[in-house]
Amino acid sequence: MKKLIIFLVVIITLFAVIAGLTKWQQAKKSEGNVYQKEELRPSTVALLDDPLYQNIILPGELKKKLKDKEDVTVYFFSPECSHCMNTTPELIPAAKKVGVDVYQFNLLEFDVEGAPYKIKSTPTLMHFKAGEEYARLVGAHTQDDIEAWLKENVK
Repeated sequence: MKKLIIFLVVIITLFAVIAGLTKWQQAKKSEGNVYQKEELRPSTVALLDDPLYQNIILPGELKKKLKDKEDVTVYFFSPECSHCMNTTPELIPAAKKVGVDVYQFNLLEFDVEGAPYKIKSTPTLMHFKAGEEYARLVGAHTQDDIEAWLKENVK
């Protein structure tokens, strides 16, 4: 019986150590991140170094641009959305080809702050003209479809 208790204590201790190390690694990786948050969800941490997710816009920045009546194109995504993960590699090259700067808004990290934009599903690409919503593209699309949408609504 003593051996069983010792074995269980060792196993529980190992799990606690592994959990602690994992949390420490995620905290270390997310230090000084673009999201300006101390703690990020693991799926967001996984995207921090991904070149396709480098044009992040924070809620306050977007709010200011819209208040200043700027034209802005925003891609609302979630790192846990499989459609987003498939759409981003189509979107970024299409935007570069057309010459459109697309900001990325992470709804997983900023779900409450994203509520005013009435995003019902991800991915959602929106273009704002003079601070107001002008056009919206919802769901997964091909690079050609995205390119055509950008040409029609942004350029």
